[in-house]
Amino acid sequence: MTALTGRLSAAPSTLLDAEVLRPQFEHEVRRLLPHYVAVERVLALEYRRMGLLTEEQAADVLGLLARVRPDELAADPEANLSDIAFALERHVERGAARPVPNWHVDRSRNDLQACAQLMAARDRLAALAGQVLGMAAAARRVAARHLDTPMPGCTHYQAAQVTTPGFHLAALGERLLHTSRRLLATFDGTDACPLGAGALTGQHLPWDRERMAALLGFTRPGGSALTDVASRAFVAEITAELSLFGITASRFATDLITWAGAGHGFVDLPDELSGISSAMPQKKNFPVLERIRGRTAHLTSCHVDVALAQRGTPYTNLVEVSKEAGAQFHDALDTAGSVVRLFTAVLDGLVFRADRMRAACEREYLGGFALATLLTLRAGVPWRRAQVLAGRYVVAALERGLPPTRPDGDLLAAVAEADGVTAPSPGALLAEAFDVDASLRATRTTGSAHPDEVAAQLRAQDGEHAELERLWAPRRARLARALDTGASGTGALDTGASGTGALDTGASGTRTSDVRALDTGARESRT
Repeated sequence: MTALTGRLSAAPSTLLDAEVLRPQFEHEVRRLLPHYVAVERVLALEYRRMGLLTEEQAADVLGLLARVRPDELAADPEANLSDIAFALERHVERGAARPVPNWHVDRSRNDLQACAQLMAARDRLAALAGQVLGMAAAARRVAARHLDTPMPGCTHYQAAQVTTPGFHLAALGERLLHTSRRLLATFDGTDACPLGAGALTGQHLPWDRERMAALLGFTRPGGSALTDVASRAFVAEITAELSLFGITASRFATDLITWAGAGHGFVDLPDELSGISSAMPQKKNFPVLERIRGRTAHLTSCHVDVALAQRGTPYTNLVEVSKEAGAQFHDALDTAGSVVRLFTAVLDGLVFRADRMRAACEREYLGGFALATLLTLRAGVPWRRAQVLAGRYVVAALERGLPPTRPDGDLLAAVAEADGVTAPSPGALLAEAFDVDASLRATRTTGSAHPDEVAAQLRAQDGEHAELERLWAPRRARLARALDTGASGTGALDTGASGTGALDTGASGTRTSDVRALDTGARESRT
Protein backbone atom coordinates (compact mmCIF):
# COMPACT_ATOMS: atom_id res chain seq x y z
CA MET A 1 0.00 0.00 0.00
CA THR A 2 1.27 3.50 -0.82
CA ALA A 3 3.03 5.28 2.04
CA LEU A 4 1.23 8.20 3.62
CA THR A 5 4.23 10.53 3.65
CA GLY A 6 7.57 11.01 1.95
CA ARG A 7 8.59 13.76 4.34
CA LEU A 8 9.08 11.62 7.43
CA SER A 9 11.14 8.48 7.63
CA ALA A 10 9.60 7.09 10.83
CA ALA A 11 6.12 6.41 12.17
CA PRO A 12 4.92 8.29 15.25
CA SER A 13 6.70 7.22 18.42
CA THR A 14 5.06 4.98 20.96
CA LEU A 15 4.92 7.93 23.36
CA LEU A 16 3.31 10.32 20.85
CA ASP A 17 0.83 7.66 19.82
CA ALA A 18 -0.12 6.77 23.39
CA GLU A 19 -0.34 10.30 24.73
CA VAL A 20 -1.81 12.20 21.77
CA LEU A 21 -2.71 10.40 18.57
CA ARG A 22 -4.48 7.26 19.78
CA PRO A 23 -6.70 9.06 22.35
CA GLN A 24 -7.64 11.62 19.69
CA PHE A 25 -8.39 8.84 17.20
CA GLU A 26 -10.60 6.98 19.68
CA HIS A 27 -12.40 10.21 20.60
CA GLU A 28 -13.15 10.98 16.96
CA VAL A 29 -14.34 7.46 16.20
CA ARG A 30 -16.67 7.65 19.20
CA ARG A 31 -17.92 11.19 18.65
CA LEU A 32 -17.47 12.08 14.99
CA LEU A 33 -17.34 8.98 12.79
CA PRO A 34 -20.83 9.34 11.23
CA HIS A 35 -20.00 12.93 10.31
CA TYR A 36 -16.62 12.09 8.82
CA VAL A 37 -18.33 9.39 6.75
CA ALA A 38 -21.06 11.80 5.61
CA VAL A 39 -18.42 14.27 4.45
CA GLU A 40 -16.53 11.52 2.60
CA ARG A 41 -19.75 10.46 0.85
CA VAL A 42 -20.35 14.00 -0.36
CA LEU A 43 -16.77 14.16 -1.60
CA ALA A 44 -17.38 10.97 -3.58
CA LEU A 45 -20.50 12.49 -5.10
CA GLU A 46 -18.56 15.60 -6.07
CA TYR A 47 -15.77 13.55 -7.64
CA ARG A 48 -18.43 11.79 -9.67
CA ARG A 49 -20.03 15.11 -10.68
CA MET A 50 -16.66 16.45 -11.81
CA GLY A 51 -16.01 13.31 -13.82
CA LEU A 52 -13.07 12.24 -11.64
CA LEU A 53 -14.82 9.06 -10.52
CA THR A 54 -16.85 6.85 -12.82
CA GLU A 55 -20.31 5.71 -11.79
CA GLU A 56 -18.82 2.32 -10.88
CA GLN A 57 -16.00 3.84 -8.85
CA ALA A 58 -18.36 6.18 -7.02
CA ALA A 59 -20.71 3.31 -6.22
CA ASP A 60 -17.77 1.25 -4.94
CA VAL A 61 -16.53 4.07 -2.70
CA LEU A 62 -20.02 4.89 -1.40
CA GLY A 63 -20.66 1.23 -0.66
CA LEU A 64 -17.42 0.95 1.32
CA LEU A 65 -18.21 4.10 3.26
CA ALA A 66 -21.72 2.86 4.01
CA ARG A 67 -20.24 -0.25 5.60
CA VAL A 68 -17.73 1.50 7.87
CA ARG A 69 -18.11 0.40 11.48
CA PRO A 70 -16.30 1.82 14.51
CA ASP A 71 -14.75 -1.54 15.36
CA GLU A 72 -13.25 -1.73 11.85
CA LEU A 73 -11.15 1.39 12.38
CA ALA A 74 -8.10 1.13 14.58
CA ALA A 75 -5.35 3.58 15.39
CA ASP A 76 -2.16 2.31 13.79
CA PRO A 77 0.96 4.50 13.77
CA GLU A 78 2.39 2.56 10.83
CA ALA A 79 -0.69 2.12 8.63
CA ASN A 80 -2.66 5.34 9.23
CA LEU A 81 -0.57 7.52 11.56
CA SER A 82 -3.38 6.96 14.09
CA ASP A 83 -5.45 9.54 12.20
CA ILE A 84 -9.13 9.01 11.42
CA ALA A 85 -8.96 10.69 7.99
CA PHE A 86 -6.11 8.45 6.92
CA ALA A 87 -7.88 5.43 8.43
CA LEU A 88 -10.96 6.08 6.28
CA GLU A 89 -8.76 6.57 3.22
CA ARG A 90 -7.04 3.25 3.90
CA HIS A 91 -10.43 1.59 4.43
CA VAL A 92 -11.52 2.62 0.94
CA GLU A 93 -8.21 1.71 -0.65
CA ARG A 94 -8.20 -1.77 0.90
CA GLY A 95 -11.80 -2.53 0.01
CA ALA A 96 -12.06 -1.08 -3.48
CA ALA A 97 -12.69 -3.64 -6.21
CA ARG A 98 -10.12 -1.84 -8.36
CA PRO A 99 -7.79 1.12 -7.75
CA VAL A 100 -9.37 4.57 -7.62
CA PRO A 101 -6.46 6.88 -8.48
CA ASN A 102 -8.41 10.11 -8.18
CA TRP A 103 -9.78 9.34 -4.72
CA HIS A 104 -8.84 12.21 -2.38
CA VAL A 105 -7.11 14.27 -5.08
CA ASP A 106 -7.05 17.98 -4.12
CA ARG A 107 -8.12 17.17 -0.58
CA SER A 108 -6.96 18.31 2.87
CA ARG A 109 -7.72 17.08 6.34
CA ASN A 110 -8.11 20.66 7.54
CA ASP A 111 -11.54 21.47 6.11
CA LEU A 112 -12.58 17.82 6.43
CA GLN A 113 -12.12 17.76 10.19
CA ALA A 114 -13.54 21.28 10.60
CA CYS A 115 -16.68 20.15 8.78
CA ALA A 116 -17.06 16.90 10.73
CA GLN A 117 -16.57 18.72 14.04
CA LEU A 118 -19.11 21.39 13.13
CA MET A 119 -21.67 18.84 11.93
CA ALA A 120 -21.38 16.89 15.18
CA ALA A 121 -21.72 20.08 17.20
CA ARG A 122 -24.85 21.10 15.28
CA ASP A 123 -26.43 17.70 15.78
CA ARG A 124 -25.81 17.82 19.50
CA LEU A 125 -26.91 21.43 19.79
CA ALA A 126 -30.23 20.65 18.12
CA ALA A 127 -30.75 17.64 20.39
CA LEU A 128 -29.98 19.66 23.51
CA ALA A 129 -32.36 22.42 22.45
CA GLY A 130 -35.13 19.83 22.26
CA GLN A 131 -34.33 18.64 25.77
CA VAL A 132 -34.35 22.22 27.08
CA LEU A 133 -37.81 22.68 25.58
CA GLY A 134 -38.87 19.49 27.36
CA MET A 135 -37.62 20.89 30.65
CA ALA A 136 -39.52 24.11 30.02
CA ALA A 137 -42.70 22.12 29.41
CA ALA A 138 -42.16 20.27 32.71
CA ALA A 139 -41.77 23.58 34.54
CA ARG A 140 -45.03 24.84 33.04
CA ARG A 141 -46.88 21.68 34.02
CA VAL A 142 -45.93 22.09 37.66
CA ALA A 143 -46.55 25.83 37.57
CA ALA A 144 -50.09 25.33 36.27
CA ARG A 145 -50.92 23.22 39.34
CA HIS A 146 -49.83 25.95 41.75
CA LEU A 147 -51.14 29.23 40.42
CA ASP A 148 -52.78 30.15 43.74
CA THR A 149 -50.76 28.11 46.24
CA PRO A 150 -49.20 30.80 48.47
CA MET A 151 -45.59 30.62 49.57
CA PRO A 152 -43.16 33.22 50.94
CA GLY A 153 -41.09 35.00 48.32
CA CYS A 154 -37.69 36.18 49.47
CA THR A 155 -35.33 39.01 48.66
CA HIS A 156 -31.85 39.23 50.19
CA TYR A 157 -32.50 35.82 51.80
CA GLN A 158 -35.39 37.24 53.86
CA ALA A 159 -39.13 36.66 53.49
CA ALA A 160 -40.53 39.58 51.49
CA GLN A 161 -43.90 39.09 49.76
CA VAL A 162 -46.48 36.43 49.06
CA THR A 163 -45.79 34.50 45.87
CA THR A 164 -46.56 31.02 44.51
CA PRO A 165 -44.63 28.05 43.12
CA GLY A 166 -46.48 28.74 39.86
CA PHE A 167 -45.03 32.24 39.66
CA HIS A 168 -41.53 30.97 40.37
CA LEU A 169 -41.67 28.09 37.92
CA ALA A 170 -43.21 30.25 35.22
CA ALA A 171 -40.07 32.36 35.52
CA LEU A 172 -37.98 29.20 35.09
CA GLY A 173 -40.01 28.28 32.03
CA GLU A 174 -39.45 31.74 30.55
CA ARG A 175 -35.68 31.49 31.06
CA LEU A 176 -35.57 28.05 29.47
CA LEU A 177 -37.42 29.34 26.41
CA HIS A 178 -34.91 32.18 26.32
CA THR A 179 -32.14 29.60 26.38
CA SER A 180 -33.77 27.74 23.51
CA ARG A 181 -34.05 30.96 21.49
CA ARG A 182 -30.35 31.62 22.04
CA LEU A 183 -29.46 28.05 21.08
CA LEU A 184 -31.45 28.50 17.88
CA ALA A 185 -29.59 31.72 17.09
CA THR A 186 -26.29 30.00 17.85
CA PHE A 187 -27.24 27.14 15.53
CA ASP A 188 -28.07 29.55 12.72
CA GLY A 189 -24.74 31.25 13.29
CA THR A 190 -23.00 27.95 12.50
CA ASP A 191 -24.80 27.48 9.20
CA ALA A 192 -21.78 28.05 6.93
CA CYS A 193 -20.13 24.84 5.71
CA PRO A 194 -16.30 24.78 5.83
CA LEU A 195 -15.95 21.93 3.32
CA GLY A 196 -14.12 23.10 0.21
CA ALA A 197 -11.80 25.49 2.03
CA GLY A 198 -8.94 23.05 1.60
CA ALA A 199 -5.85 23.37 3.74
CA LEU A 200 -5.92 27.16 4.00
CA THR A 201 -6.44 29.12 0.79
CA GLY A 202 -9.07 27.18 -1.13
CA GLN A 203 -8.86 24.34 -3.65
CA HIS A 204 -7.70 23.83 -7.22
CA LEU A 205 -10.58 21.75 -8.55
CA PRO A 206 -14.04 23.31 -9.21
CA TRP A 207 -15.70 21.92 -6.11
CA ASP A 208 -19.32 23.02 -5.91
CA ARG A 209 -19.30 24.37 -2.37
CA GLU A 210 -22.96 25.40 -2.48
CA ARG A 211 -23.98 21.89 -3.41
CA MET A 212 -21.75 20.27 -0.76
CA ALA A 213 -23.07 22.64 1.88
CA ALA A 214 -26.68 21.78 1.00
CA LEU A 215 -26.00 18.04 1.03
CA LEU A 216 -24.40 18.32 4.47
CA GLY A 217 -27.31 20.22 6.01
CA PHE A 218 -25.98 23.78 5.77
CA THR A 219 -27.63 26.73 4.08
CA ARG A 220 -24.43 28.13 2.60
CA PRO A 221 -20.70 27.55 2.24
CA GLY A 222 -18.23 29.47 4.33
CA GLY A 223 -17.30 32.89 3.06
CA SER A 224 -13.58 32.69 3.83
CA ALA A 225 -11.36 29.66 3.41
CA LEU A 226 -9.12 31.00 6.17
CA THR A 227 -11.98 31.31 8.67
CA ASP A 228 -13.31 27.90 7.64
CA VAL A 229 -10.13 26.13 8.78
CA ALA A 230 -8.84 28.55 11.43
CA SER A 231 -11.97 29.24 13.44
CA ARG A 232 -13.56 27.14 16.12
CA ALA A 233 -15.64 30.05 17.32
CA PHE A 234 -18.66 27.75 17.32
CA VAL A 235 -17.11 25.78 20.18
CA ALA A 236 -16.71 28.94 22.24
CA GLU A 237 -20.18 30.19 21.31
CA ILE A 238 -21.93 26.95 22.22
CA THR A 239 -20.06 26.54 25.51
CA ALA A 240 -20.85 30.18 26.31
CA GLU A 241 -24.55 29.38 25.95
CA LEU A 242 -24.14 26.26 28.06
CA SER A 243 -22.43 28.34 30.74
CA LEU A 244 -25.30 30.84 30.76
CA PHE A 245 -27.82 28.02 30.95
CA GLY A 246 -25.83 26.55 33.83
CA ILE A 247 -26.05 29.80 35.77
CA THR A 248 -29.84 29.83 35.41
CA ALA A 249 -30.17 26.15 36.31
CA SER A 250 -27.91 26.50 39.34
CA ARG A 251 -29.92 29.40 40.75
CA PHE A 252 -33.24 27.61 40.46
CA ALA A 253 -31.63 24.45 41.86
CA THR A 254 -30.49 26.54 44.83
CA ASP A 255 -34.09 27.61 45.42
CA LEU A 256 -35.19 23.99 45.48
CA ILE A 257 -32.34 23.10 47.84
CA THR A 258 -33.44 25.89 50.16
CA TRP A 259 -37.12 24.99 50.00
CA ALA A 260 -36.33 21.32 50.65
CA GLY A 261 -34.13 22.08 53.66
CA ALA A 262 -35.17 21.36 57.21
CA GLY A 263 -35.70 25.06 57.88
CA HIS A 264 -38.52 25.19 55.36
CA GLY A 265 -39.72 21.76 54.27
CA PHE A 266 -41.73 23.28 51.43
CA VAL A 267 -40.99 20.58 48.86
CA ASP A 268 -40.52 16.83 48.69
CA LEU A 269 -39.27 14.43 46.05
CA PRO A 270 -40.24 10.80 45.48
CA ASP A 271 -38.06 8.21 47.15
CA GLU A 272 -36.57 7.11 43.85
CA LEU A 273 -35.01 10.57 43.47
CA SER A 274 -33.91 10.83 47.10
CA GLY A 275 -31.06 9.62 49.27
CA ILE A 276 -30.38 8.65 52.87
CA SER A 277 -27.77 9.13 55.54
CA SER A 278 -25.49 6.19 56.28
CA ALA A 279 -25.52 7.12 59.97
CA MET A 280 -28.75 8.98 60.76
CA PRO A 281 -31.74 6.79 59.92
CA GLN A 282 -34.29 9.59 60.26
CA LYS A 283 -32.94 11.59 57.33
CA LYS A 284 -34.24 11.86 53.80
CA ASN A 285 -31.74 13.72 51.65
CA PHE A 286 -31.97 15.21 48.16
CA PRO A 287 -28.45 14.80 46.73
CA VAL A 288 -29.83 14.94 43.18
CA LEU A 289 -30.29 18.69 43.68
CA GLU A 290 -26.69 19.03 44.77
CA ARG A 291 -25.60 17.00 41.74
CA ILE A 292 -27.52 19.31 39.43
CA ARG A 293 -26.05 22.44 40.95
CA GLY A 294 -22.57 20.96 41.11
CA ARG A 295 -22.60 19.91 37.47
CA THR A 296 -23.53 23.37 36.30
CA ALA A 297 -20.10 24.56 37.46
CA HIS A 298 -18.47 22.31 34.87
CA LEU A 299 -20.30 24.16 32.10
CA THR A 300 -18.59 27.42 32.94
CA SER A 301 -15.21 25.77 33.44
CA CYS A 302 -15.48 24.13 30.01
CA HIS A 303 -16.19 27.48 28.39
CA VAL A 304 -13.23 29.08 30.13
CA ASP A 305 -11.07 26.16 28.96
CA VAL A 306 -12.17 26.69 25.35
CA ALA A 307 -11.61 30.45 25.47
CA LEU A 308 -8.17 30.23 27.06
CA ALA A 309 -7.01 27.51 24.67
CA GLN A 310 -7.92 29.63 21.64
CA ARG A 311 -6.73 32.94 23.03
CA GLY A 312 -3.36 34.13 21.77
CA THR A 313 -3.09 31.65 18.90
CA PRO A 314 -2.44 32.80 15.31
CA TYR A 315 -5.48 32.84 13.05
CA THR A 316 -4.83 29.76 10.94
CA ASN A 317 -5.34 26.02 11.07
CA LEU A 318 -3.81 24.69 14.29
CA VAL A 319 -4.11 21.44 16.22
CA GLU A 320 -4.03 23.59 19.35
CA VAL A 321 -7.32 25.19 18.31
CA SER A 322 -8.99 22.41 16.33
CA LYS A 323 -8.35 19.66 18.86
CA GLU A 324 -6.91 20.81 22.17
CA ALA A 325 -9.23 23.79 22.53
CA GLY A 326 -12.22 21.53 22.03
CA ALA A 327 -11.04 18.70 24.25
CA GLN A 328 -13.81 19.34 26.80
CA PHE A 329 -16.48 20.36 24.29
CA HIS A 330 -18.40 17.11 24.13
CA ASP A 331 -18.04 16.68 27.88
CA ALA A 332 -19.74 20.05 28.27
CA LEU A 333 -22.61 18.92 26.04
CA ASP A 334 -22.83 15.64 27.97
CA THR A 335 -22.98 17.56 31.24
CA ALA A 336 -25.60 20.00 29.98
CA GLY A 337 -27.74 17.10 28.80
CA SER A 338 -27.38 15.43 32.18
CA VAL A 339 -28.40 18.60 34.01
CA VAL A 340 -31.46 18.99 31.80
CA ARG A 341 -32.55 15.36 32.18
CA LEU A 342 -32.07 15.34 35.95
CA PHE A 343 -33.79 18.69 36.42
CA THR A 344 -36.71 17.58 34.26
CA ALA A 345 -37.11 14.44 36.38
CA VAL A 346 -37.02 16.58 39.54
CA LEU A 347 -39.72 18.88 38.18
CA ASP A 348 -41.90 15.93 37.18
CA GLY A 349 -41.59 14.47 40.69
CA LEU A 350 -41.75 17.69 42.68
CA VAL A 351 -44.35 17.89 45.47
CA PHE A 352 -45.12 21.22 47.15
CA ARG A 353 -46.38 21.13 50.75
CA ALA A 354 -49.10 23.74 50.63
CA ASP A 355 -49.82 23.62 54.37
CA ARG A 356 -46.24 24.41 55.35
CA MET A 357 -45.94 27.20 52.79
CA ARG A 358 -49.18 28.84 53.94
CA ALA A 359 -48.11 28.56 57.58
CA ALA A 360 -44.83 30.27 56.72
CA CYS A 361 -46.73 33.06 54.96
CA GLU A 362 -48.92 33.54 58.00
CA ARG A 363 -45.89 33.73 60.32
CA GLU A 364 -44.22 36.53 58.39
CA TYR A 365 -45.31 40.14 58.04
CA LEU A 366 -45.35 39.85 54.24
CA GLY A 367 -48.01 42.55 53.91
CA GLY A 368 -45.84 45.41 55.11
CA PHE A 369 -45.58 46.88 51.62
CA ALA A 370 -49.35 46.57 51.16
CA LEU A 371 -49.95 48.32 54.51
CA ALA A 372 -47.79 51.28 53.50
CA THR A 373 -49.64 51.49 50.18
CA LEU A 374 -53.04 51.46 51.92
CA LEU A 375 -51.94 54.18 54.36
CA THR A 376 -51.03 56.36 51.40
CA LEU A 377 -54.11 55.63 49.29
CA ARG A 378 -56.71 55.50 52.09
CA ALA A 379 -55.32 57.90 54.68
CA GLY A 380 -53.38 60.28 52.45
CA VAL A 381 -50.12 59.64 54.27
CA PRO A 382 -47.09 60.55 52.10
CA TRP A 383 -45.47 57.37 50.79
CA ARG A 384 -42.15 57.48 52.63
CA ARG A 385 -43.87 58.43 55.86
CA ALA A 386 -46.32 55.55 55.33
CA GLN A 387 -43.33 53.22 54.99
CA VAL A 388 -42.04 54.41 58.35
CA LEU A 389 -45.42 53.90 60.05
CA ALA A 390 -45.82 50.40 58.59
CA GLY A 391 -42.36 49.47 59.81
CA ARG A 392 -43.06 50.82 63.29
CA TYR A 393 -46.28 48.85 63.49
CA VAL A 394 -44.47 45.62 62.55
CA VAL A 395 -41.81 46.25 65.20
CA ALA A 396 -44.44 46.96 67.86
CA ALA A 397 -46.48 43.90 66.94
CA LEU A 398 -43.41 41.64 67.07
CA GLU A 399 -42.51 43.03 70.50
CA ARG A 400 -45.97 42.06 71.71
CA GLY A 401 -45.75 38.60 70.13
CA LEU A 402 -48.57 39.27 67.71
CA PRO A 403 -48.60 37.24 64.47
CA PRO A 404 -49.87 38.83 61.23
CA THR A 405 -53.04 36.75 61.57
CA ARG A 406 -53.99 38.75 64.72
CA PRO A 407 -54.12 42.35 63.49
CA ASP A 408 -54.31 44.94 66.28
CA GLY A 409 -56.12 48.02 65.03
CA ASP A 410 -55.62 49.88 68.28
CA LEU A 411 -51.88 49.35 68.06
CA LEU A 412 -51.75 50.72 64.50
CA ALA A 413 -53.89 53.70 65.55
CA ALA A 414 -51.51 54.43 68.43
CA VAL A 415 -48.44 54.17 66.19
CA ALA A 416 -50.03 56.51 63.66
CA GLU A 417 -51.24 58.96 66.31
CA ALA A 418 -47.75 59.20 67.78
CA ASP A 419 -46.69 60.52 64.37
CA GLY A 420 -49.61 62.89 64.08
CA VAL A 421 -51.57 60.70 61.66
CA THR A 422 -55.11 59.43 61.91
CA ALA A 423 -55.54 55.99 60.33
CA PRO A 424 -59.15 55.32 59.24
CA SER A 425 -60.46 51.85 60.14
CA PRO A 426 -57.01 50.62 61.21
CA GLY A 427 -58.23 47.10 61.92
CA ALA A 428 -59.65 46.78 58.40
CA LEU A 429 -56.42 48.14 56.89
CA LEU A 430 -54.38 45.51 58.75
CA ALA A 431 -56.76 42.67 57.86
CA GLU A 432 -56.54 43.58 54.19
CA ALA A 433 -52.78 44.13 54.16
CA PHE A 434 -51.89 40.88 55.90
CA ASP A 435 -54.45 38.57 54.32
CA VAL A 436 -52.33 36.01 52.48
CA ASP A 437 -54.74 35.29 49.63
CA ALA A 438 -55.65 38.95 49.19
CA SER A 439 -51.95 39.86 49.02
CA LEU A 440 -51.45 37.32 46.27
CA ARG A 441 -54.23 38.83 44.19
CA ALA A 442 -53.43 42.45 44.95
CA THR A 443 -50.86 42.78 42.17
CA ARG A 444 -52.27 43.89 38.82
CA THR A 445 -49.36 44.40 36.44
CA THR A 446 -48.39 42.18 33.53
CA GLY A 447 -45.95 39.49 34.63
CA SER A 448 -46.97 39.70 38.30
CA ALA A 449 -47.66 36.87 40.74
CA HIS A 450 -51.45 37.28 40.42
CA PRO A 451 -52.76 33.82 39.47
CA ASP A 452 -54.46 35.18 36.36
CA GLU A 453 -51.25 36.84 35.23
CA VAL A 454 -49.22 33.68 35.79
CA ALA A 455 -51.79 31.72 33.80
CA ALA A 456 -51.40 34.26 30.99
CA GLN A 457 -47.62 33.85 31.16
CA LEU A 458 -47.97 30.09 30.82
CA ARG A 459 -50.29 30.43 27.82
CA ALA A 460 -47.82 32.76 26.15
CA GLN A 461 -45.03 30.29 26.85
CA ASP A 462 -47.07 27.49 25.30
CA GLY A 463 -47.31 29.56 22.14
CA GLU A 464 -43.63 30.37 22.10
CA HIS A 465 -42.77 26.72 22.72
CA ALA A 466 -44.83 25.70 19.69
CA GLU A 467 -43.15 28.36 17.57
CA LEU A 468 -39.68 27.20 18.61
CA GLU A 469 -40.58 23.62 17.79
CA ARG A 470 -41.78 24.81 14.39
CA LEU A 471 -38.53 26.65 13.77
CA TRP A 472 -36.37 23.73 14.88
CA ALA A 473 -38.21 21.12 12.79
CA PRO A 474 -36.75 21.97 9.35
CA ARG A 475 -33.31 22.39 10.82
CA ARG A 476 -33.40 18.96 12.41
CA ALA A 477 -34.69 17.51 9.15
CA ARG A 478 -31.70 18.98 7.31
CA LEU A 479 -29.33 17.46 9.85
CA ALA A 480 -30.94 14.03 9.47
CA ARG A 481 -30.75 14.19 5.69
CA ALA A 482 -27.10 15.20 5.86
CA LEU A 483 -26.18 11.95 7.59
CA ASP A 484 -28.27 9.99 5.07
CA THR A 485 -26.80 11.54 1.93
CA GLY A 486 -25.40 8.76 -0.23
CA ALA A 487 -25.82 6.26 2.60
CA SER A 488 -27.46 3.68 0.36
CA GLY A 489 -24.08 2.99 -1.14
CA THR A 490 -25.55 2.74 -4.61
CA GLY A 491 -24.08 5.94 -5.94
CA ALA A 492 -27.51 7.56 -5.97
CA LEU A 493 -28.33 10.35 -3.59
CA ASP A 494 -30.32 9.22 -0.61
CA THR A 495 -31.76 12.42 0.90
CA GLY A 496 -34.24 11.17 3.42
CA ALA A 497 -37.42 9.27 3.98
CA SER A 498 -39.63 11.69 2.12
CA GLY A 499 -38.33 10.44 -1.19
CA THR A 500 -38.88 13.85 -2.74
CA GLY A 501 -35.24 14.38 -3.55
CA ALA A 502 -35.61 17.97 -2.41
CA LEU A 503 -33.21 19.70 -0.08
CA ASP A 504 -34.38 22.09 2.60
CA THR A 505 -31.63 24.67 2.71
CA GLY A 506 -33.06 27.60 4.60
CA ALA A 507 -34.31 28.40 8.04
CA SER A 508 -37.51 29.67 6.47
CA GLY A 509 -38.27 26.24 5.03
CA THR A 510 -37.62 27.28 1.41
CA ARG A 511 -36.34 24.55 -0.86
CA THR A 512 -33.76 24.31 -3.60
CA SER A 513 -34.30 22.37 -6.79
CA ASP A 514 -34.17 18.65 -6.28
CA VAL A 515 -30.94 16.77 -5.79
CA ARG A 516 -30.75 15.52 -9.33
CA ALA A 517 -30.79 19.12 -10.53
CA LEU A 518 -27.75 19.70 -8.36
CA ASP A 519 -25.99 17.04 -10.42
CA THR A 520 -26.88 18.55 -13.78
CA GLY A 521 -27.55 22.22 -13.11
CA ALA A 522 -25.80 25.39 -14.03
CA ARG A 523 -22.88 24.94 -11.67
CA GLU A 524 -21.75 21.82 -13.50
CA SER A 525 -20.38 24.03 -16.26
CA ARG A 526 -17.58 24.83 -13.86
CA THR A 527 -16.15 21.35 -14.46
